Amino acid sequence: MASSIQQAKLAGFAVPFPRVAASRRLRYEECYETNRHRVYAVAFWMTDHELAAEELMRNIFLRAFASADEPTRELVDRALIAELREFGALGLLTLQCAPATETLSVRHNIKRIHLERAVVQLPRTERLVFLLHDVEAYDHCLISRLLGLTEAESRQAVHQARLRIRELVAAMN
Repeated sequence: MASSIQQAKLAGFAVPFPRVAASRRLRYEECYETNRHRVYAVAFWMTDHELAAEELMRNIFLRAFASADEPTRELVDRALIAELREFGALGLLTLQCAPATETLSVRHNIKRIHLERAVVQLPRTERLVFLLHDVEAYDHCLISRLLGLTEAESRQAVHQARLRIRELVAAMN
């Protein structure tokens, strides 16, 4: 698999990396290898399309590499949020699940595809907060800094996302 820098050159995006010094190239490759699985996973869940996730991941790393000589995880995260904002609206919490009037049984065997479809059906901001918190183990403080939310809003978004996933999965069976 070609590194992000090689992909950038092949795609004609070598402008941000004019004759990158070997030491910088090694830092870029290390940053890419360290973060690529996490970035691709979030990009895939946000786009629900493999090719779009690949393109989004490439753009994220190009943005991160163009903005700093030594990209860090936080810089890659900021590039991820910036690219996701260009891809679609982020920031407004729109999900308001009503208090439960009955207990929905989701104790039976749940198929993975049902969980995947439920996550993809969440509104964009709640989906991203849910993925960052429950899947990637980010704390609410970091999520709130990245998205410009308060910690209480981040907690509310995760809670509402969990409730909605539970409702969607129960309806699928």
